[in-house]
Amino acid sequence: MYTFKDLAQKVSQYFAAEVFDGTPHNLYEPIDYTLADGGKRIRPILMLAATDLFGADIETARYGAVGIETFHNFTLLHDDLMDQSPIRRGKPTVYRKWSPNTAILSGDAMNILAWRYFLKTPHPRLHEILQVFEKTSMEICEGQQYDMDFEQRNDVRISEYMEMIRLKTAVLLGCALKIGALYGNATDGDIELIYNFGIKLGLAFQLRDDLLDAYGDVNTFGKQTGTDIRDNKKTYLLIHAIDKASESQRNRLLQLFSTTPENADNKVREVLDIYNDLGIRQDLEYEIADIHNDAIRSLDSISQPDERKNTLREIANMLLNRNV
Repeated sequence: MYTFKDLAQKVSQYFAAEVFDGTPHNLYEPIDYTLADGGKRIRPILMLAATDLFGADIETARYGAVGIETFHNFTLLHDDLMDQSPIRRGKPTVYRKWSPNTAILSGDAMNILAWRYFLKTPHPRLHEILQVFEKTSMEICEGQQYDMDFEQRNDVRISEYMEMIRLKTAVLLGCALKIGALYGNATDGDIELIYNFGIKLGLAFQLRDDLLDAYGDVNTFGKQTGTDIRDNKKTYLLIHAIDKASESQRNRLLQLFSTTPENADNKVREVLDIYNDLGIRQDLEYEIADIHNDAIRSLDSISQPDERKNTLREIANMLLNRNV
C-alpha cells in the first residue's frame, strides 16, 4: 500500500521524466511552464490510489495519471483566459505571460497530449477507460458553458449551481478514480462506488474553493482572492445569500453583482460584510462537511479491507481542511 506522500512523489517522478519541449518553441514553452509548476496534482494521485486500492501495480496507471493531469491543466489555461485571471499558483497565468492566442493553442496541444498519454498503455479495459475520459471531457465543457450562462442570470438556483460544479469540477475527480479502478480491474459495483466517492469529493472540493476565493489569503491560496465577486460569478455563497437575505440586502447584492468597478476592493468588502451578517460562510462550511461525509460513506462501502482505503481517506480529509 502506498501513502499519499508516496504517490505524490511518484507523480513528481513521472512528470520529471517527461520532456515538454519541441518546436515551435512558443507552443511548447507554455506547456512546460504550466506542467513543471506542479500544483496539488490531486487527480493523478487519486488515479494511482484507486489502482493501488484494488491491488494492481500503480505503474499500470503511470501514463493515465500524466494524461489526466495534463488535461486538467489544459482546462486551466482556457479557464484563466475566459475568466481573465491574472495569477495561477502564485505566478502569471499563461495568457498574461504570453498572449491569449498562446493560451488557446498551447491548451489545445495539451488536450491532444493527454489523449496520447492514455493511448500509451495497452490494457484489456482501454476502451472503457477512453469512454470514461471522453464522457468526462464533454461534461467539463458543458459545465463551463453553464458557468458562463449563469453570469447573465439573476435567478440561478442552488440545485443548478451544484449541477454546474458537478460537471465543471467533480466529474474529473470521479474520472480519475474510475479510471484508476478500471486499471485495477475492479468490479462494476466498486467502480460505481469509487466514482460516487469522487463526485462527492469534487463537490466538496469546489465548494471549499468558493469559500477560499472569498475568504482565503492570497499568499496562501496562490491566486487573487475575491475574484468571483469581482467577476460577478454566481457561486454558492451568492445564491444562498440571495435566498436568505432581506429585501434590501438582496437588492444591494444584485446591484453590486451587476457592476464591474475599476477598483473592486470596496465591492468585495461590502459583499463579504453582507455574507457575514447572514452567516453564509458557516452555512457553506456545514454543507461541505455533509457532502464530505457522503463521500466517506461511498468509500466505506467499497469491498476492500478498510486499511487499503486509508490513503483515499487521508486525501479526502486533506481536501476538506485545505487552506490552498
